[in-house]
Amino acid sequence: MKALVWHGKEDIRCDTVTDPEIEHPRDAIIKVTSCAICGSDLHLFHNFIPAMLPGDIMGHEMMGEVVEVGAESGGSLNKGDRIVVPFTIICGECDQCKRSNFSVCERTNRNKKLADKVFGHTTAGLFGYTHLTGGYPGGQAEYLRVPFADKTHIKVPDGLSDEQALFLGDIFPTGWQAAIQCDIQPTDTVAIWGCGPVGQMAIRSAFLLGANQIIAIDRLPERLSMAEAGGAIPINFEKESVLDRLNDLTDGKGPEKCIDCIGTESHVSFGQPDTILDRAKQLLMMENDRPHVLREMIYVCRPGGVLSIPGVYGGLADKVPMGQLMNKGLSVRTGQTHVNRWTEELLHHIQEGHIDPSFVITHTANLEQGPEMYKLFRNKQDSCVKVVLKT
Repeated sequence: MKALVWHGKEDIRCDTVTDPEIEHPRDAIIKVTSCAICGSDLHLFHNFIPAMLPGDIMGHEMMGEVVEVGAESGGSLNKGDRIVVPFTIICGECDQCKRSNFSVCERTNRNKKLADKVFGHTTAGLFGYTHLTGGYPGGQAEYLRVPFADKTHIKVPDGLSDEQALFLGDIFPTGWQAAIQCDIQPTDTVAIWGCGPVGQMAIRSAFLLGANQIIAIDRLPERLSMAEAGGAIPINFEKESVLDRLNDLTDGKGPEKCIDCIGTESHVSFGQPDTILDRAKQLLMMENDRPHVLREMIYVCRPGGVLSIPGVYGGLADKVPMGQLMNKGLSVRTGQTHVNRWTEELLHHIQEGHIDPSFVITHTANLEQGPEMYKLFRNKQDSCVKVVLKT
């Protein structure tokens, strides 16, 4: 089969690889019909997240048709079923899964000992996302083996297109969870850093959850325009002061809720000296992440407010102002997304016409065009916000 394969930093190729097979009775095999390139795939593309190996298959946003099921998956899955595959692999039986904390499933990371050493305790296995999370082949491929498939799936209702359903596996629930973590009240101002796909979903989610005012911070006109179309007030941080604008929009009090949809790769700008220092430390292997957005959120957030962090961080970050965080009494909520926790509610919003997640798609291409699409997405060329690949 064809698949997008990691060969090293900034080297993704469309290779011919061995077709997946059933390895366990709870497995299933799907024929992938649609997959997508995620912003967090770029962290792997740039080799900022450790433990990728040459030959690893990329991708964690995918859906398709079930073509084979293991002996223990037949009760919940059958050949011909159309499913979205969440990026988190879940057993459905451990203590964390019983609490719906699916992204920290205790059983699905097949490199548990490595994860225990790095994180203190293992997190869930993830598709296409380094050997720290199990080294599972990803879904930017023609076929995919789905471990624990009896639990790790979302059945697609009749009448929904691939484009409407695909993002139930990652960016829609990620944006939703980011907003849910804020405990949004009707009088709240919510400030969102990053207007990429997750940021766009967080904007729509915050409105669905009843926020009074949403402010979107980015530098790319096409992203800010998309955010404004969703009802947010845009701030271009290259053209205006984020601090001044936030104070103007909140009577000098700051936003009650702040969401970091950027994570480890904050934009490097001469107007923001800390981003230059972070980049230099990255190059010298003195720091993993560029946490400019995290610092800025801590500074501008209203005392007693909430910081929600869906943006991916990979390791150690320097100069995080813990004194400000503690003295302002800010709450911090983070984590990979508990995808299946939100499925029923988000399906309802799609089916009732409250949101059509396909609005975020700007580019559709064939799988073979994946390597060039990675570069186009990375370079933000041709007003690219989200790429969907067809197999």
